[in-house]
Amino acid sequence: MPTTFPRLLLKHATERPAAPAMREKEYGIWQTRNWADMAALVEQVACGLHEMGLQRGEHMVVIGSNRPQLYATLLAIQSLGAIPVPLYQDAVAAECVFPITNAEVRFAFAEDQEQVDKLLEIRDRCPQLSNVFYEDPRGLRHYAEPGLMALDALIESGKAFAAANPGFFKSAVEQVSPHDVAGMFYTSGTTGNPKGVVHTHYSLLDRARAGAEFDHLTNKEEVLAYLPPAWIGQNIFSYAQWLCCGYVVNCPESASTVTIDLKEVGPTYYFAPPRIFEGLLTGVMIRMEDASRLKRAMFHSFMDVARRVGPALMDGKPVGFVDALLYKLGNALVYGPLRNNLGFSRVRVAYTAGEAIGPDLFTFYRSIGINLKQLYGSTETAVFVCLQPDNQARADTVGVPIQGVQIRVADNGELLVKSAGLLKEYYKNPSATAEVLSADGWYHTSDAGFLDASGHLKIIDRVKDVGRLKGGAFDGAMFAPKYVENKLKFFPHIKEVVAYGDGRDKVCVMINIDFDAVGNWAERRNLPYAGYTDLAQKPEVYQLIKECVEKVNADLSADTLLAGSQISRFLVLHKELDADDGELTRTNKVRRGFIAEKYQPLVDALYGGKSEQFIETVVKFEDGRSGSVSATLKISDAKTFAPVKAAA
Repeated sequence: MPTTFPRLLLKHATERPAAPAMREKEYGIWQTRNWADMAALVEQVACGLHEMGLQRGEHMVVIGSNRPQLYATLLAIQSLGAIPVPLYQDAVAAECVFPITNAEVRFAFAEDQEQVDKLLEIRDRCPQLSNVFYEDPRGLRHYAEPGLMALDALIESGKAFAAANPGFFKSAVEQVSPHDVAGMFYTSGTTGNPKGVVHTHYSLLDRARAGAEFDHLTNKEEVLAYLPPAWIGQNIFSYAQWLCCGYVVNCPESASTVTIDLKEVGPTYYFAPPRIFEGLLTGVMIRMEDASRLKRAMFHSFMDVARRVGPALMDGKPVGFVDALLYKLGNALVYGPLRNNLGFSRVRVAYTAGEAIGPDLFTFYRSIGINLKQLYGSTETAVFVCLQPDNQARADTVGVPIQGVQIRVADNGELLVKSAGLLKEYYKNPSATAEVLSADGWYHTSDAGFLDASGHLKIIDRVKDVGRLKGGAFDGAMFAPKYVENKLKFFPHIKEVVAYGDGRDKVCVMINIDFDAVGNWAERRNLPYAGYTDLAQKPEVYQLIKECVEKVNADLSADTLLAGSQISRFLVLHKELDADDGELTRTNKVRRGFIAEKYQPLVDALYGGKSEQFIETVVKFEDGRSGSVSATLKISDAKTFAPVKAAA
């Protein structure tokens, strides 16, 4: 039966008023709000916003971390038939101008002084922004800006209105239809302005429910909400599915306490992009390098057992008696304590998505008893398109189409999707909407891929990014940059990669090292360094990275389709790619075209046969100031391999 977000809230508040709905960690102590508390808070915020003049169909910006007050504000906006527009809390002020102007936003919720300052900074460019409501009053005591109001004051106003008009809130909720717009999510804007993806209550909740049924989620689940609410993945996992299932969402104290909070909460349902899983594993490996020789030997010995039989056990397949016994012993001595240390002792289902995860990384987590799976979807599809069944999780696929999804492959290899979770439109952008939504309801994903013989979906790359080499030893060979980048990022010493080769005679890459992992590696070898730039250019580091590159080349040579994508030359960048510098999107995707323009001298040097190149780059600091980083970067050649011929 189609429903809405506010109706689901009231359903839980009526049926399970005392059951915990959300927890928030404040000053080191977990505070619990039950469903009755949440419903009361939402009613008060909604009544306050109504009194302030928020209209049905109007957009309201929400910026902040995961907090009960933020979720209550989202629900309050939806209860009035208005539309929440979550923005990334780490976006700089200038990035907020377009969505606020595009959506004609008058009202905004800001978590704290940092977010308030951003909105006040752009007020001259967004004159329609009349009211800003803030949650955390620290640092804002002497602000006297017109329209600036504490959320607590709004709640008090709403409480008085609700007392005087007891039937208003429920009446407002009843007027909201499942096919009304429930939210708008702005895309990353890798090329040009971001697009506002419009979703209805029905499209979001249909996919949330389909995902919940696929993994048998119940109200007993525990979730840690730590990713940006502006990202639709976080919005689905800890907002839409929270209301569908009625489980508990836990909000960490801050970004710096997430790993501690993860261990304390012990989530049963967990979601993270690959880089989070990479970071956790890198931390484990760094600690193991510093452990005693006996502990290291025990760890590596039992991890060999885990890699050999762990994935089979996770898939419910039989293993030999000795292996089963060794795994059980390893579970007591290594895997169990390791899961506990990571905060995954109670995880029943864990998902990763957003980009490909390395086979070794994927196998590691599954081998130690963590049910890590992959999914495929996007903002436009309300996330859930393909999911991996528990006993069919594979590193090279993203799962099978779930309930209500149809997939078709176009003649050019592009994946087309049809489901109830598709976007309604791109806001005020009919031409862009027409490009992705066909008249008969198929969404053009822009991803190249195919369904394999077992019905699992395999993704190759973005259709527009799949190219061909021109000239050289691999003339005419297919080039898939994302595939190459991901293979390199599977190494713990490599954090980010940008690959080029389309229309060129060879593939060249620019690499970011993982500063923590490589720093630890250097310290164990008594290799001194003075910061990222110095470490990145050490000859020893170049040799380390070269070994990684050549291992990837050896792997690629065995792939008949992508053997031509082997890397001929590489360099290690002097700075980390950063969203504040425009090099990454807010969801940490590489802006390959922008980087090519920004670092044109480096691209020219890679293809021009140079052995080094000077570069000076303007960077933005967290406090808004600008500076520059310069270095002479070494450029190294890498060994390539003749394609391996398939056996007859």
